[in-house]
Amino acid sequence: MNRSSASPAAPAGPALTRRMARLGTETAFQVLARAEDLRRAGRDIINLGIGQPDFKTPAHIVEAAQKALADGHHGYTPAGGIPELREAVIRDIEARRGVSVDPGQVLIMPGGKPTMFFAILMFGEPGAEILYPNPGFPIYESVIEFSGATPVPIRLREANGFAFDPDEVLDQITPATRLIILNSPGNPTGGVVPRETLDRFVAGLERHPHVAILSDEIYSRLLFDGHEHASMMAYESIRDRLILLDGWSKTYAMTGWRLGYGVWPKQWVEAAERLAINCHSCVNAATQYAGIAALDGPQDAVEDMRAAFEERRTVMVDLLNAVPGVRCATPGGAFYAFPNVQGTGLSARDLQNGLLEQAGVATVAGTSFGAMGEGYVRFSCANSIENIRTALTRFEAHLAGGTLGATGP
Repeated sequence: MNRSSASPAAPAGPALTRRMARLGTETAFQVLARAEDLRRAGRDIINLGIGQPDFKTPAHIVEAAQKALADGHHGYTPAGGIPELREAVIRDIEARRGVSVDPGQVLIMPGGKPTMFFAILMFGEPGAEILYPNPGFPIYESVIEFSGATPVPIRLREANGFAFDPDEVLDQITPATRLIILNSPGNPTGGVVPRETLDRFVAGLERHPHVAILSDEIYSRLLFDGHEHASMMAYESIRDRLILLDGWSKTYAMTGWRLGYGVWPKQWVEAAERLAINCHSCVNAATQYAGIAALDGPQDAVEDMRAAFEERRTVMVDLLNAVPGVRCATPGGAFYAFPNVQGTGLSARDLQNGLLEQAGVATVAGTSFGAMGEGYVRFSCANSIENIRTALTRFEAHLAGGTLGATGP
């Protein structure tokens, strides 16, 4: 080749660090984006994929944020949150969990993810092991990988109501184990861990004082069939190494407000706050005043939403169990159904894609929540009963070889 006439090689450009290749994503947002693309193209799409309430934030919460803006709360706040909101969190914890903690242990965050991100970064490094639920919220495994630690799955089985086996988890602990992540009620399964399971687990944890615990209780007020929330905060013997994650997103239909909190053992608060200062400085002021109104104000809307989700769940589970090749355990909490679809002969991903592209129903493959989610698909109950019925009719028709009214233009 004549070098004088050859095109110069394109510059490689700046290289990202290797750890960026280990960082995963949350497939539900990809499904949402594709569903929106199809809707804009004129398709009739029923979204049972995204995990957010389909209700509006209660009016008194919105009004509190508007008043905060009108009153001039436009500046930075303390990194850990305004004192009034931290005090409101403390009152809520005392009322619902029966535990007293110091307001200084509460760190207000922009949603629930920063608390799990910070906890995993604080304990995850090469050579460390972190246990996490599988199938479970995908960000757990993603950030563990990003930190350099080894993710060790806690298998959640349908036969056990998608609660973990305490003896099995305790047997997985090694000298390298730094953190165990728990989630009840669980995403994507809706599984609820019984108190007696936690009793046995905590008794065993007392033999492993080198292990920290992150308890993700973001769905703690979305419980059905008389289930009561069993909080890890109730166990004094582990409270000095327990991080509690909770927030407003699911309970108060405030996903877009980005407001959550963590309760940290006193010896780790300063480190977590330092991460917050380096990451996001603080949570926006008006949203924090909305958070106070949510916790201290009327709770009628919370119960109304919970009751609606329970009714929808019952309808959805009954309809799913009527579909040939499908069986669905009844979830005790959250707002998801997690049916076993192995009898359809389709992989979870193929079923997810076929339902969206051909039948106009957005769902999320179980494998989006870990390898142990193969054979399952997550259906969100955050839609009307009418839409749920239509979606399940399309689902059955899709499996029978049709697409029933969703092919669009």
